[in-house]
Amino acid sequence: MSSAALMLFIPTFIAVSVTPGMCMTLAMTLGMSVGFKRALWMMAGELVGVGLVAVCSVVGVAVVMLAYPDFFTVFKWVGGAYLIYLGVQLWRSRGKMSLSSDKKTGAIPPLTLMLQGFVTAVANPKGWAFFIALLPPFIAYERPLFGQLAILVGIILVIEWCSLMLYALGGSSLRALLQQEKHVRMLNKIAGVLMMGVGVWLALE
Repeated sequence: MSSAALMLFIPTFIAVSVTPGMCMTLAMTLGMSVGFKRALWMMAGELVGVGLVAVCSVVGVAVVMLAYPDFFTVFKWVGGAYLIYLGVQLWRSRGKMSLSSDKKTGAIPPLTLMLQGFVTAVANPKGWAFFIALLPPFIAYERPLFGQLAILVGIILVIEWCSLMLYALGGSSLRALLQQEKHVRMLNKIAGVLMMGVGVWLALE
């Protein structure tokens, strides 16, 4: 992979990454509902998912998944239904993710947050389509694949992580602004609508 190709790849992926999408909306939602520090667990899961999708898109596993669309459809429906369920719980100010004046959100298992991020990243068909279309042109297949793939995936994860941080910080700032007792239910409703939106988006994409 040439330096010219690398310099073209970086701004291209930055532009795509900072655009609002499922993962970024989820990061902002969790920043609002559980706070920035807890949202870091979701980011970890999401980055694992993004890295997996990127690698699979290059080595050809994506072709297998596209050959069995029914499995992929069920997977994203289940993931979408789970996020919708969490959104309804938030809207009703119930469940571990909802914010209240007398309850801490630290009880949410980190694995649950990581799973949300991972499923959202892996079950996003646009993510697969994007990586299948974008990554192969930047790979020089006459050269060793591992080194090139490591560089590209490393760049992808750093850019994605920075974008997730920005969205989660935005949600956390809104949380701090509205965390007075009279605004708690409104904050839960906003977070719930966003979470349900991500779920519907994922299921119908």
